[in-house]
Amino acid sequence: MEPKDRPIPRRSLGSSSGIHYGSFVNSLSSLTPKAEEKEKPAISPRRAYIAVAVLCYVNLLNYTERYTIAGVLPNIQKFFTISDSTAALIQTVFICSFLLLAPLFGYLGDRYNRKYIMIGGLGVWLVTAVGSSFVTASYFWLLMLLRAMVGIGEASYSTIAPTIIGDLFVGNQRSAMICVFYLFIPVGSGLGYITGAGVANLTGDWRWALRITPILGVVGLFLLVFLCPNPPRGAAETHGEGVTEQSSYKEDVKYLLKNKSYVWSSLGVTATAFLTGALAFWMPTFLSRAQVSQGIREPCVQEPCNPIDSYIFGAVTVVTGIVGACLGSGLSRRFRDKVPNADPLICAIGLLGSAPCLFITIFVASASIPATYVFIFIGELLISLNWAVLADILLYVVVPTRRSTAEALQISVLHLLGDAGSPYLVGAISDAIRKSRSATHEWSFLSLKYSLLVCPFVGILGGLFFFITSLYIAEDRKAAAQIVEVSPSPQQGPASEPAMELSTEGIK
Repeated sequence: MEPKDRPIPRRSLGSSSGIHYGSFVNSLSSLTPKAEEKEKPAISPRRAYIAVAVLCYVNLLNYTERYTIAGVLPNIQKFFTISDSTAALIQTVFICSFLLLAPLFGYLGDRYNRKYIMIGGLGVWLVTAVGSSFVTASYFWLLMLLRAMVGIGEASYSTIAPTIIGDLFVGNQRSAMICVFYLFIPVGSGLGYITGAGVANLTGDWRWALRITPILGVVGLFLLVFLCPNPPRGAAETHGEGVTEQSSYKEDVKYLLKNKSYVWSSLGVTATAFLTGALAFWMPTFLSRAQVSQGIREPCVQEPCNPIDSYIFGAVTVVTGIVGACLGSGLSRRFRDKVPNADPLICAIGLLGSAPCLFITIFVASASIPATYVFIFIGELLISLNWAVLADILLYVVVPTRRSTAEALQISVLHLLGDAGSPYLVGAISDAIRKSRSATHEWSFLSLKYSLLVCPFVGILGGLFFFITSLYIAEDRKAAAQIVEVSPSPQQGPASEPAMELSTEGIK
């Protein structure tokens, strides 16, 4: 192991008076309006932009692979002869492994070479993802096991990649790069439906849909190896020198739990993940069943099933994701200086506005498919306002040496209470309702329709969480800025050592 890859020497940052901070307190200097003018980049701008392009490419594949399953779900149900709730378990076991391993990768990401961790995780992802395409009909349990192992690779990447971007840019540049990075969540998700359904329809075998992203992932692996740097933590805010102080994991968690903006925004993110998880997994199937119940389409009795709904829903997800993320990030940059709590308010308005759209979507599907797509478009657009803004919130309220841990814990919570359980919950409710009557195609549609009603209520709850966040975020940003102002410069010598541990007592 090279010296740079060894654990960074650690210093306790805690004391009886509360949480204390080491030299890393200047990590939030990007909160100041002139951060981009004051700071010199740790890595050349050209190399930094190339690194972001590589991270975006892998993020695109990450979400494309995640939702390929949803694009061929009817085929998988026919092949394995499984119910709605059992089919949803495919996504649930993947998310569960993802959330359970995220804290581990968060811990490692704050202490070891982040580039190597991502490369190792991506390698595991490639092998297990392509392996899942060779499972036979009598080994459904093996498919679930391999999907769970895919979560290992994705946990390593999703936890660490945003923190590298945070160490390459500051200020509005950081906000813009984070927006670009998170654009590839909806783009990748939408392409997952389209790619999965298209390849299955073209080849007549849904297994080939699971092999496309691993093939493209090999390219991403080489790009990570040769083009992605491992910048020092806090490099963008410390003139390229980085942050060398570390705290214990217990102190990291204690710090994060006391950060009210982080806690409440994480709950809001969880509600957002619940919605996206349930809608992404079930909406193409819901639309297909709606058309069967209306007599517009014949039911699928043999794979490959008609992929048109996956194509359309995937395209809607791509467009609303791009427009929504750009709009949310643009509104944030426009109003952040004028309205201190603009970011959580944008997220709150997005989720609260999506709730009535989702409610109308669910009920209008039995009467008009075009109208259904209109309200799906509006609802997904409003939900997509959140993603880039949420990532930016975390980066400016958490110090660099704790960002991977913060990302990891937030990922664990949002998946545990969000999209890990929402597909299965909707599927289980659907199965329970369907068993109350004799099976018909119309009742199969109605049972899924009624189970999806949980989504609008979760949207309202998430909006309330973000309104609570808005009450604290200005105070938390001010406290972070005050810590930055009194922190020593990275160039200061031993004479400034006594000032390196600063208490937050009295900072409100």
